[in-house]
Amino acid sequence: MTSSHRTGGEEELAAAKKRLGLPHIVVICGSTRFMAEMAEADLRETTAGRIVVKPGCDLKSPHALWSDPVEAEALKARLDDLHRAKIRLADEVLVVGDYIGDSTRAEIAYARSLGRPVRFTHPEVDPK
Repeated sequence: MTSSHRTGGEEELAAAKKRLGLPHIVVICGSTRFMAEMAEADLRETTAGRIVVKPGCDLKSPHALWSDPVEAEALKARLDDLHRAKIRLADEVLVVGDYIGDSTRAEIAYARSLGRPVRFTHPEVDPK
């Protein structure tokens, strides 16, 4: 990660969002086994007036776009990068579900390294 993600770039992004009058942006993180819970969290956050971004693909569910294992591995890497970009964009992270796997743990650590507040639907799973 370059320092611009933590210094000037972050400050510029925050200033631009403020200038544009954007509502608070929440990124949803968690295992894709909790897609239904993520949809519910999206609904609740949206009705509270927040912009919500979340995982858009569930690689655990069959789909032609990731049916080839080699393609699926490459897609997973691209989606991980995309989700880190969503975390940089967001003002806050909401972790959904009562299980924290390696990917979600890494996302939480990344968010905290950027100074993003992290909320949990199940606070007992916070890896702190």
